[in-house]
Amino acid sequence: MPYLNLRLAARPSDALAKAAAQALNAATAGILGKRPEVTSVLVEFVPEAQWFVGGEAAEAGGFATFHLDIKITAGTNTKDEKAAYLREIFRKMETLLGNVHPASYVVLHELPADAWGYGGETQEYRYVKGKPA
Repeated sequence: MPYLNLRLAARPSDALAKAAAQALNAATAGILGKRPEVTSVLVEFVPEAQWFVGGEAAEAGGFATFHLDIKITAGTNTKDEKAAYLREIFRKMETLLGNVHPASYVVLHELPADAWGYGGETQEYRYVKGKPA
């Protein structure tokens, strides 16, 4: 049940937002093993003139950039899975955006299972509830 917040230095586009959300959902399910039906993605657009890397605006530098924050339950993925996920997200963003600056970031936040959830239940509660008596 991850939550993903993707910021793109790009002109707002419903088609780009949808393609990015679908790509993120596929990678999150395929690599991290998260259930697509409870994966939530927010796509936000920032004007290229207002996103700076190394003091240079993306617009002036002619590069694309992004920042992805993803929240997952702590201890549910290995270091190798997380590394593969970061590589795949960068590759997918290059496909969607073009010339992606290397200083584009993916940040995985691992939250304790008792500190978040959905549908009014924590991830910890779901775990305990699913265990045989």
